[in-house]
Amino acid sequence: MLRERFWERYPLQELSTEEWEALCDGCARCCLQKLEDEDNGEVYYTAVACHLLDLEQCSCSDYRNRNRNVPNCVHLTPERTAEFYWLPDTCGYRLIHEGKPLPSWHPLQSGSKATVHEAGISIRSFAMLETGDEDLEDYLMDAL
Repeated sequence: MLRERFWERYPLQELSTEEWEALCDGCARCCLQKLEDEDNGEVYYTAVACHLLDLEQCSCSDYRNRNRNVPNCVHLTPERTAEFYWLPDTCGYRLIHEGKPLPSWHPLQSGSKATVHEAGISIRSFAMLETGDEDLEDYLMDAL
């Protein structure tokens, strides 16, 4: 059971597992392969998504086992919020960590999972699944 407007009323560390998971807007941007500049630490997104991603639903096809099947899949937890700098600036986890409000298209605000797609925030319209043969630098994106 989700507490009323929990994201505004409680620190991330006090959220239930269900509330924590509800902060995810379903954009799947975190599932895109990324490259990090070794000199300055800047993170660049590519248009290549994890092979476990269901592109139509923008959700992991094996969420329960994702960390076992994809060793570099980052497991987001309230204890790791200081590491969220690489998440897109639209991400609910990052926004709440930074003390910012959730946007109107976020499912917790709109009441619908469709609004993240309607707002053009999800990767559904442009991402491709990784095959392992990609040169990720060929798929770098200008911005998200």
